[in-house]
Amino acid sequence: MEETELCFPQLNTSCVKPKRPLSDTVLIYMILSFISLLTAALNLLVIISISHFKQLHTPTNSLILSLAVSDFFVGFILLFQSMFIDGCWYIGDLMCVVCCGLDYIICYSSVGNMVLISIDRYVAICDPLHYSIRVTQKRVQVCVCLCWIWFLFCFIVFLKDNLKQPGQYNSCVGECVIIINKSVRVADVILTFILPITVIVVLYMRVFVVAVSQARAMRSHVTTVTVQGSRKVTAKKSELKAARTLGVVVVVFIICFCPYYCVTLADQETLLSVSSAAFVLCLYYFNSCLNPLIYASFYPWFRKCTKVIVTLQILKSGSSDTKLF
Repeated sequence: MEETELCFPQLNTSCVKPKRPLSDTVLIYMILSFISLLTAALNLLVIISISHFKQLHTPTNSLILSLAVSDFFVGFILLFQSMFIDGCWYIGDLMCVVCCGLDYIICYSSVGNMVLISIDRYVAICDPLHYSIRVTQKRVQVCVCLCWIWFLFCFIVFLKDNLKQPGQYNSCVGECVIIINKSVRVADVILTFILPITVIVVLYMRVFVVAVSQARAMRSHVTTVTVQGSRKVTAKKSELKAARTLGVVVVVFIICFCPYYCVTLADQETLLSVSSAAFVLCLYYFNSCLNPLIYASFYPWFRKCTKVIVTLQILKSGSSDTKLF
């Protein structure tokens, strides 16, 4: 018989390492590491681009920057997930709660950022005349800060029992078990997913209706052909393009997050096999890697910024004033 392998051989209370083929472990580790590094690298490009180039210092891009920051840290969360591949948690009970908390705050802040982006696009498309008055850089920064603080508060409230006594639900040394009761889980899903997604969908439906009507008006030359009027049309076209791009981001976000939240509301073990649960979790995290790829596909300025950064032209004096449009 094969000898049982323990997570901590020197402890009698140690958990037993689950037996898994080495090839499977190596493959999973390589995939998670690749997604982690790719997610961090791509979102770092977005962060550097929006932070460095002055032409990108707009309220909408500030929201994209906040989303990129949360997506960037998701890359590091994946590194902690890869530590648990062999079934053992080696860095203590407190770090177990801390890592789960960071995962909660970072991933859920993406939800808040999506809501703010939807509100921004709603005002830009449905009330363009008052957009510059209602949506200012300062107000956006305050909203972003409140978004992060809100999810930090939710984390403390929802995981307060786990924070009081880390590791209280572990059956052996080497486990990382966080238990949240059913009522708290339901409240969590309602406050951090159902309500935000409802807001996002309603706002984007309104944006879609208005955008279609504006596009028809432009095609039929309803707008007055004056110098001032043509400027308005150009502004509307840019806002419509931004709405389309960020709409794709929102749709991809919903597709990636919905399976995870559906499983959260139900009993995961009875609904899914281990491989299916792993797929749902990977899809949940992979959303953070997709956002920069969407920007690269739809935003010429992001491709130009990437070229400037990769070729190290960003190190030249005055590079922050580079014309991107």
